[in-house]
Amino acid sequence: MEQIYTIPVNEAFEKVQEEGFCTCPFCLMYNRLDDNELDLILGASMMEPDVRLKTNELGFCPDHMSLLFERGKRLPLALMLESHLDSLAKDLEGNMSSLFIAKTGDNAAKRLAKLESSCYVCERIEHNFSLMIETAALLWQKDEAFRRKVEAAPYFCFRHYGRFIAAAKERLSKKEFGEFYKQVSAIENRYFDKLREDVSWFCKKFDYRYENEPWGDAKDAPERAKAFLTGSLHQHEDTQKASDALT
Repeated sequence: MEQIYTIPVNEAFEKVQEEGFCTCPFCLMYNRLDDNELDLILGASMMEPDVRLKTNELGFCPDHMSLLFERGKRLPLALMLESHLDSLAKDLEGNMSSLFIAKTGDNAAKRLAKLESSCYVCERIEHNFSLMIETAALLWQKDEAFRRKVEAAPYFCFRHYGRFIAAAKERLSKKEFGEFYKQVSAIENRYFDKLREDVSWFCKKFDYRYENEPWGDAKDAPERAKAFLTGSLHQHEDTQKASDALT
């Protein structure tokens, strides 16, 4: 497992050190997986029977459905949706009126509830992404050069910071984890403190007493706070770099 994901994990940590690319390395990994899966589902994988069975069963979350449409490949998407709708018709016993029949309605409601919480693309990404986080923890344990890459990371978004810590806690010795946590928490706290200052200054700039003061790094502070708290997901790499270059 570790060997398979070593290259993409290293590449992501190296990429976020480039000028104009200040982002969470795990968000970058996620987005690369995101792009790859969306390209596959509208390309080579679309007509594979096993893939079609899974897309029929799981469907797509609202985010990934929108992203599929944004790619502009309407025919392959329509073919996939045709199959998905036919499969749902069978599950719902041919028509939506089954929702209002007591016994069959219960089954239909359960099927729709399951569909609401599932997504073929999310499931595919999560499988690979969880192994990438695990690989990052193992690389930190074994590779001194990778520790230096972690040290140079700009920050980790909250959702991925927690997962990185959890993966390390599970796989490192008590002593190793202490060293690991000291390093990554220093990175996180440094960025967190600066972000709080910038958000506070952004708010002050709307007070007439500070209107002639320089903005400093505060102009995009709300956007950076959003990325820090929730991650920068579903963003194409070129778009991400252009956005970061403005910060």
